[in-house]
Amino acid sequence: MSGNHVDLRSDTVTRPTAAMRQAMAEAEVGDEQRGEDPTVNALQARVAAMLGKEAGVFLPSGSMCNEIALLVHCRPGEEVICDRTAHIITSEGGGPAALAGAMVRPLDGEAGVYSPEQLADAVRAVSRYAPRSRLAVVEQTSNQGGGTIWPLETIEAVGETAKAHGLLLHMDGARLLNAVVESGVDAARYAAPFDSVWVDFSKGLGCPVGAVLAGSAEFIEAAWQWKQRLGGSMRQSGILAAAGLHALDHHVARLAEDHANARSLADKVRALPKLTLDQLRVDSNLVFFDCAETGLSASDLSDALRAKGVLIGAMGRHRLRAVTHLDVDAAAVDTAGEALEAVVGG
Repeated sequence: MSGNHVDLRSDTVTRPTAAMRQAMAEAEVGDEQRGEDPTVNALQARVAAMLGKEAGVFLPSGSMCNEIALLVHCRPGEEVICDRTAHIITSEGGGPAALAGAMVRPLDGEAGVYSPEQLADAVRAVSRYAPRSRLAVVEQTSNQGGGTIWPLETIEAVGETAKAHGLLLHMDGARLLNAVVESGVDAARYAAPFDSVWVDFSKGLGCPVGAVLAGSAEFIEAAWQWKQRLGGSMRQSGILAAAGLHALDHHVARLAEDHANARSLADKVRALPKLTLDQLRVDSNLVFFDCAETGLSASDLSDALRAKGVLIGAMGRHRLRAVTHLDVDAAAVDTAGEALEAVVGG
């Protein structure tokens, strides 16, 4: 709950818990840019170890993680291959083109997950006339794909295909820990094929800000220079990093509650004949549904729900997204279901 509202617009709307605020207030700090902030250093080292990588760098946002990875991996005019629903296409302001000068080649995967065969077919033959295929990107979980968890076997096969074609591989791990909790697969196993990978703290883990990008020591050294260039370097940012350490200690296992609440909400959507669930299964904490049969647009339905104290995001003409998170419990999901039924009818 957020105030008097059930806020299902995103898992980024969470507010730090009292215990997290206390950890932030008590954080030991220093100058991050000089490597003197012990809390930042601890978070970077912990995430790098969790992902099986040599080093990590604390950044203000996941979008900055993605864009810095592209800037390190790609030269202007080179091509990035990803699913058509990928965050780097839909939600980063054209960053790959504007910042890295990279072209993006979208694949038509299934629920945000493309196959190794699709990747192989997309790799261009070396030619002076064509852009160089340079980097493949996987988004775990796939947001616009419906919160889909990439299966480990698919990730490993995509990794082998990328390596066979001389591609680098990057994971957008915005909701990687949702996948870890739901599947039981260790984060390092998911991350193993990737040259770079990051974990977000401001989504399901409930922090106010921050992400850690990880990779080889050489990659992170280059990432640090881009962090400086883009204005992402901070000073006593241990206050922020402390929230991340607290979240890793206290907010990871509880992601399972978000998944259970999302499945409960999906069941409520299925029970309403004028709504259509827009995914075959609910893997994690994202629920997408279509409202075309109600005669309302997504924005109209969103407005009607807001009037009843439920906030759900309009994601297209008739597509809506509801996201469960730390501040939404089972009772709030029941409230959301009742509001949906009141607006669209049972």
